[in-house]
Amino acid sequence: MASSLPAFVHWPDAPLTDSLVRKALKDVNPTYVDGPTASGPLLQWSTYDSLDHERGLLDPKDVLSSSYTFRKALIRKHFLSRVTHAYATKHPESVLKSAVPETYELELSFADELDELWLDDLYELSEKLDSGDSWWILKPGMADRGMGIRLFNSKDQLQEIFESFESDDGSDEDEDEGTPGSKTAVVTSQLRHFVVQEYLPSPLLFDPHEVSLSGTPKEAPLEGHKFHLRVYCVASGALKVYVYTRILALFAPMRYTTPETQEGDTIDLGPHLTNTSLQTELGEEHVRLFNELLGRRILSGDEREFTEADIESIIGQVSNVMGDTFKAAVDSPPFPNAFELFGVDFLVTDKGSDNASSRFQVQLLEVNSEPAIELTGPRLTWILEDLFKNIADTCVKPFFGLKEGEEWAVGETRSHMKKCLDFETRNWDS
Repeated sequence: MASSLPAFVHWPDAPLTDSLVRKALKDVNPTYVDGPTASGPLLQWSTYDSLDHERGLLDPKDVLSSSYTFRKALIRKHFLSRVTHAYATKHPESVLKSAVPETYELELSFADELDELWLDDLYELSEKLDSGDSWWILKPGMADRGMGIRLFNSKDQLQEIFESFESDDGSDEDEDEGTPGSKTAVVTSQLRHFVVQEYLPSPLLFDPHEVSLSGTPKEAPLEGHKFHLRVYCVASGALKVYVYTRILALFAPMRYTTPETQEGDTIDLGPHLTNTSLQTELGEEHVRLFNELLGRRILSGDEREFTEADIESIIGQVSNVMGDTFKAAVDSPPFPNAFELFGVDFLVTDKGSDNASSRFQVQLLEVNSEPAIELTGPRLTWILEDLFKNIADTCVKPFFGLKEGEEWAVGETRSHMKKCLDFETRNWDS
């Protein structure tokens, strides 16, 4: 092993990530290189497109890469839906049975293709929409940051949504840029794959303003806001998976109301969209650490204070769901000389009973590669620094013999990394 580790670090559009990676490698004695080297030990910690995947494949004992070559089953919504459904069907005891919203896949380019789908692939959804008592969410299978998300509860509404996509050039010049729903247009002809996911009623609600970031309590009556959990998940080798237990709670900018059609058949997405990329002008007030909700008033179901037991129950569910999700997604063995950071989104529903072990149910929404960590905001950058340091300690140093690999049991937490999966899918000789 060379005294200085060659490291290719390249994040041209993500300066914060670049800075975090270099800080995490400080005590590794790195020698930064401009591109993947031809031979010898090499760490590639960069964007997926900048990685030399062939070099990693041909030299698996010397080259460590910051992304798996194949991970579409996780990061594309329609593939994720497919593999989790198949896994839950084969393993009815899996937590995925109750932790993944009911989902349907669509593949189309034009709105008039829906007519045929109602009679075939979407027949079950057609019957449910005809009953008129449920809401659904449309999501592009390969888009992120809230692009293309729409709510609907009828076939006519879905038809109108796709017709609006066809006529939209993506500029949004005539729309209010301060409204979350105005920034989510897509061009259907460029995104053939979509999923329709059941809208989950009874989300767990808090008021993010109950205590301001400065510590000032709110005087006015509390208002329940919907939120989702952003969980940073680290996969290493073939295969260990860790959940970083410093989880974020990302709140919608408006008070939660049940979905309803507004005047002109529009649906206000403000109470429902919790993606921070759609509300950058609102600052950090709607981004909290999950642990910061301890002691806050639950504004859904039976109102009471949120407890440590509630937090532990939800984090435990998240860990179990991630373990089975990776089992479901591993169709072919991953490469042992790779690691990757994912940003995973969960919704927490509130069943209303006052039993911490059964009241709350986490629901897996999506898995994101190269998560937009810059949207976390300056106030919480310190957790990102800790996360990247943990990635270096857990994934990078043991690979290059710079640290003894630490073994701990599934379910155990060290340095805020909770191991949720550990099984061998491939070894060096396979």
